[in-house]
Amino acid sequence: MTKRPTINRKRLARTTAIVVVILLIIEFLDECTDGVRQAAWPLIRDEFSLSYLQVGALLSIPAILSNVIEPFLGVLGDVWRRKALILGGGMMFVAALLGVSLANGFWMLLIAYIVFYPASGAFVTLSQATLMDMAPKRRVDNMAKWTFAGSMGVVAGPLLLSMTVVLGGVWRAAFAALAVGAAILTCLLLPFSLRHPIRIGETSSFRRAFLEAITALRRREVLRWLILLQASDLLLDVLAGFIALYLVDQRGLTPSQGALIIAAASATSMIGDLIVIPVLRRVPPLAYVRVTAVLACLAFAGLLVATELWVTVGCLLAVQLLNSGWYAVLQARLYDTMPGRSGSVMAVGAVFGFLGGTIPFVIGLSADYFGIQFAMAMLLVGPVFLVLFTPRQAA
Repeated sequence: MTKRPTINRKRLARTTAIVVVILLIIEFLDECTDGVRQAAWPLIRDEFSLSYLQVGALLSIPAILSNVIEPFLGVLGDVWRRKALILGGGMMFVAALLGVSLANGFWMLLIAYIVFYPASGAFVTLSQATLMDMAPKRRVDNMAKWTFAGSMGVVAGPLLLSMTVVLGGVWRAAFAALAVGAAILTCLLLPFSLRHPIRIGETSSFRRAFLEAITALRRREVLRWLILLQASDLLLDVLAGFIALYLVDQRGLTPSQGALIIAAASATSMIGDLIVIPVLRRVPPLAYVRVTAVLACLAFAGLLVATELWVTVGCLLAVQLLNSGWYAVLQARLYDTMPGRSGSVMAVGAVFGFLGGTIPFVIGLSADYFGIQFAMAMLLVGPVFLVLFTPRQAA
């Protein structure tokens, strides 16, 4: 009489574990794509004769336009068919990567990235929201695992690009291979349920859910974590978007040498993201963010003033190690402020992301007018902000 419930629980646990693994691999693939793009910027820039301003535009314009679409996708993820949105995002993700691999100039690249950004929002960000719904009490821990999966992808990206070039291929082949991987992952999700657990008594009205998400932007605790996430991103994604160009243009390295250093930096970040999983179980997460932000300020300043290449590389590795855990802690706190509305977290993040979307454009414009060294120095604002405004304890 008791075997059937036991079997059902084991089957549910096994199914849940499989879904978690697939969701983490989706994040791995997304960050692998980003890693390939970061390492390939010198090659793409040379092939299409792009300026710093155009590189900044390719990073900013798709992000800004995506922030118009993603709020609606996030709210739909709470009140409609989340699985359909994730699968649709996966198909558009594949199409965008194929568009990048077939691009013949700046404008085709721009169109492909305009498709890619909201596709990533539906495919990857809603996958993250689903993971957060599975165990609300373990959000920091699961976000740390999510970040570690992404770090492995960031490491794999430059290695994939380097291997492709060494074997006689071009950067386009790497993006085509990633498109195949995304298609496989999309198919693997088909048998599983990815419903959002709307609580009893809550409305499923899109209009009301959307208004609730917009109203959340007036809440002080929501704004705090959104601002801190944007600040942390300066030494995360924004730095990653320009570091290859900095190493090639400012330090005189070849694109292949730059890709190898980025791979080493990504490997260091991956190690940091692995170490931080048990650390965050024992150390107050917000205190961890403040202390590592102070050390990251010093390390990044050292990177900018170093005259020896080995010092520059050492400081870069230190920054990559120290910023591990920032995103996991801050994003988990943001989810905590909106319980039961994980998709709406994506919505408010996208609305607020208009600010973040302009940052790469400003960095690229500054690099064109004042040089890449000055533009990189602007990134110090991020860790300084974390030191000053991260609270001592969560509300």
